Amino acid sequence: MTSASIEIEIPSSYPADKVFKVFSDFDNIAPKVNPDVFKSIETIEGNGDVGTKKIFTFGDAVPFTSGKYKVDAIDTSNFSYSYSFFEGDCLMGILDSITHHIKIVPCDGGSKFKQTVIYNCKGSDKPSEEILKAEKEIYEKTYKAIEAYGAAHPESY
Repeated sequence: MTSASIEIEIPSSYPADKVFKVFSDFDNIAPKVNPDVFKSIETIEGNGDVGTKKIFTFGDAVPFTSGKYKVDAIDTSNFSYSYSFFEGDCLMGILDSITHHIKIVPCDGGSKFKQTVIYNCKGSDKPSEEILKAEKEIYEKTYKAIEAYGAAHPESY
């Protein structure tokens, strides 16, 4: 089995605990701040903990309609969260799964948002460089919009 991956790293002037708290509300915030990409995100099984399954309905800005994912790990004390898409047209017919590892790292003057996305391929076909670049841009844009949303609504976070 082959794989492809992308890495996102974005510095923030906000402390790691605040960034993690805002990002933990992704399901509610992402469709508000980036509706062209995220039409809706709904829990279909579970309560948000490890094992919870959710369905993404994508907007018109992406070539996919939906994807189901499962929460793989949550470590609130280390500001990390992992999940894997296991079903849907977001797998492009060539992927077994897409695994996301997110970690907010405390650093001087704020924190760093780090996300690794691993595309686990069924065979030798991999997502094109254009798709990987476009997805990286979407993740970066979404993170920045979520951070701005959290800054605009400090009473909630």
